Amino acid sequence: MSLRNVAIIAHVDHGKTTLVDALLKQAGTFKQNEVAQECVMDSNPLERERGITILAKNCAVEYTFAPDAGAYAGQKFRINILDTPGHADFGGEVERVLRMADGCLLLVDALEGPMPQTRFVLGKALELGLKPIVVINKCDRPDGRAQDVINEVFDLLVDLGADDIALDFPVVYASGRSGWANRDIDVRDQGVHDLFRVIAERVPEPEQDVEAPLQALVTNLDYNGYVGRIAIARVFKGILKPGQPIVMCKADGSLKKGKVLKVNRFEGLGRREAEEIRAGDLCAIEGLADIEIGDTIASPENPVPMARVQVDEPTLHMVFRINDGPMVGKEGKFVTSRQIAERLERELRGNVALRVSPGESADEFKVSGRGLLHLGVLLENMRREGFELTVGKPEVIEKEIDGVRHEPYERVTLDTDSGSMGSALELLGMRGGEILKVDQRGSRMHIEADIPARGLIGFRTRLLNATAGEAVMHHSFIGYRPATSSVKKRQNGVMVANEAGTATTYALLSLCERGMMFVQPSDPIYEGMVVGENARDNDLVVNPVKAKPFSNVRDNKEATVVLKAPRLMSLEMALEYIEDDELVEITPGAVRLRKRILREAERRRQERQVRDREAALAGRED
Repeated sequence: MSLRNVAIIAHVDHGKTTLVDALLKQAGTFKQNEVAQECVMDSNPLERERGITILAKNCAVEYTFAPDAGAYAGQKFRINILDTPGHADFGGEVERVLRMADGCLLLVDALEGPMPQTRFVLGKALELGLKPIVVINKCDRPDGRAQDVINEVFDLLVDLGADDIALDFPVVYASGRSGWANRDIDVRDQGVHDLFRVIAERVPEPEQDVEAPLQALVTNLDYNGYVGRIAIARVFKGILKPGQPIVMCKADGSLKKGKVLKVNRFEGLGRREAEEIRAGDLCAIEGLADIEIGDTIASPENPVPMARVQVDEPTLHMVFRINDGPMVGKEGKFVTSRQIAERLERELRGNVALRVSPGESADEFKVSGRGLLHLGVLLENMRREGFELTVGKPEVIEKEIDGVRHEPYERVTLDTDSGSMGSALELLGMRGGEILKVDQRGSRMHIEADIPARGLIGFRTRLLNATAGEAVMHHSFIGYRPATSSVKKRQNGVMVANEAGTATTYALLSLCERGMMFVQPSDPIYEGMVVGENARDNDLVVNPVKAKPFSNVRDNKEATVVLKAPRLMSLEMALEYIEDDELVEITPGAVRLRKRILREAERRRQERQVRDREAALAGRED
């Protein structure tokens, strides 16, 4: 049986996971009486809710070519398929998974063409020597432009420095949702047989040097409550068997002995215990409690480590700290700094793009990641697990290069209707964006720009407001450039509660005339909590728990007044919204905004101290 290892890479929402569904169905992975759900590889609850791939996953299919398949007639192939995320924030997942593949399917939307993340993932694939198979997906779209997209992919490959072999790429036209993929765009009813044939032809069979000493690279980790940590690895040399003594080559250069308890081969969407895994194949290894991502599993007689997985550095960081508010412990189970530290330590074992360092106090941790979505998914998982914590405003990570301050830049693409294009361009200009290209695609306008990463913090929310929810935005990190932008402050102040209690309709009716509320009647309130946005640029101390005074006069005025709907913030929206003196309180039941210093008197005292210091410095300079 011939073996192939292929990764599927693309920009977000170009149809990777849907195409994997079609490959699994064509290969007979699902039984006749089994109903397969859509995007079956998106098994994580957050992935299914958001409709995105967050974690890289792999499966295996066995496909036998039909008797009329020419040179491959009757041959049986085993294909390991690696599904990767499309968001730039999860680029660490892409980088390590590509080390396991020998070829890649580059999916490109038939209308959108190459996007920022397309450039990122294709660049990583070319660095590893992978030759792409271009799949033009969603060819059933009435506004598709498949031929133009092929030319754009060619131009992108030239721009990335691809060699002649990579530039001579095969093209497959597909619709993952409809379940067809063919070399002829006009043939749309014969399944994905052509795609399997192109994989067999263009993806090289892995080198199977079974006589050499064992060498396997760990690129992912799984966990099982019964057997503990499970290492996902590719065997590059030798043979791996259950009960085999091995040596783990660690990051610090040390060697640690171990023994393989069990090895599992991937089969369909699951795993099956195997007697041996030969060079070139992927496997899941049980029994190695201290294994880490990037470790090499080698033979004790000849322990030669492989190059570790290299991941780009984080571009954004924020402070995670304990919840020291008055409502601490009412909703969550894990509230101490020790519990938060242990959870972050567990996350570091599998999240290779994450960095954690001590904060200014014992109750704080500086957590760095690839973007707001990257850190937001971690916070959402912690919230669902029962953690309570507060986090500060996201900040970009700057570098000093040759004595000059540099900041991260992102390539951003916007798709919006023509009526909202002016608002989108104005927002980009206000935040330091440099417009690269504006063109029309179908009935919508496509905008590309380079923008400082700090300019993207809070940008998505303002863009959706300015375009009435019509705009679609994607971005990808492109590198560091000399810093030119200043920190963007929020234009509006906030309403801050000065009393604890329960929000009342009577109080909110008068407050909503001064701005937008974030709370609704019966919500719990505490002093220092941010309850709304002021229409002006200053913070306003208010009393949202004020009750209506009792009297013996009947008043039906409230019965005819309709309270404005509050702005209910999601986790990402709250992180984008806050300023330096504010925090987001995250609990299993709620996401709240609050001031870092809760008491008004203490906030005023600190403001006076800051003003006095600034005045003293100004006087010293004079």
